[in-house]
Amino acid sequence: MQFMSRVGNLVTAAKPNVCAYLLPVARRGSPPFSSSLSVRSSVSTVVDHHNGNGTGYAFHHTSSFILGSPSVGDLEADNCRRDRNHQLSTVSTTIGAPYSTTAINSSNLTYKYPRVLLKISGEALQGKQGFGVDPSVLNHVAEEIAEAHRSGLQLAVVVGGGNYFRGATAPKGMDRAQADYVGMLATVMNALLLQGALENLGIESRVQTAIEMREVAEPYIRRRAIRHLEERRVVIFGAGTGNPFFTTDTAAALRAAEMNANVFMKATKVDGVYDCDPMKNRNAKKYEKLSYRQVCIESLKVMDETAITLCKENDIPVLVFNVMERGNVVRAALGHNVGTVVDGCGAV
Repeated sequence: MQFMSRVGNLVTAAKPNVCAYLLPVARRGSPPFSSSLSVRSSVSTVVDHHNGNGTGYAFHHTSSFILGSPSVGDLEADNCRRDRNHQLSTVSTTIGAPYSTTAINSSNLTYKYPRVLLKISGEALQGKQGFGVDPSVLNHVAEEIAEAHRSGLQLAVVVGGGNYFRGATAPKGMDRAQADYVGMLATVMNALLLQGALENLGIESRVQTAIEMREVAEPYIRRRAIRHLEERRVVIFGAGTGNPFFTTDTAAALRAAEMNANVFMKATKVDGVYDCDPMKNRNAKKYEKLSYRQVCIESLKVMDETAITLCKENDIPVLVFNVMERGNVVRAALGHNVGTVVDGCGAV
């Protein structure tokens, strides 16, 4: 009688939780309660104090249990419904995710350059328009970055602003430092456009700027940027270095060193470095490999000398390739020959 009295009191106080506990007991036919049972009065989980783990049961007020002593059949029916709902919820959550972990783990690729600093010039984004951003080019670049990101690469991106304004070619009479600041704002415009294109593809990203503008972007903080990369976010750097007289190539080389990037990839509209403009001269010679020193001595138009020197001093290889060819970012990260490599070894 004492045992049945305890059962009645607990069922009245927290009927769904007791029923959840009764189910396995009813199947075994052994006494159900001990001092280890903790019952919560609200919709909750029954806790087993022997192992400290929840049983996973969570009942709502719409439970089909009747007042009084439920039968084993009643308990089993509700348990089956709960398991089925849990399975459906799990499947729904998996399908609804923008990108599942399967897309990353299924590649099983070994990258030569697992962390990449990608430099995209403003001129590349303007396409054939001559000014501003060509939406088709912007979407293509975003798709390339998205594919590389889903393949497991850690990607940081530096964007130029030459499609809007370039400080070095400012109107005559304009202060150069002032002109460079205008150019920095142009890079932020491109960074925000790229972020929008990436997030439209379901890729989580962050824009960080060297000049604070907290309403639209995060301020550049090195440790936070590295954490974003580790958390599988694409980081887009805007506003160059935040200082005039430095190009966005130099900003990209600086960020590559700060992010501990394995490679500096310079995305262009041609498939490497040539001894002259391949668009104007069909006999232009393409270099497969170059040394930092050779770039400076031969005055090759890879990037400015400050950027090359930064890469040289930090032993960061530079890879110049055509971003308009699909899959090149991933192939380049794998170490495939997709452009010109500039490093300490040079031509072999």
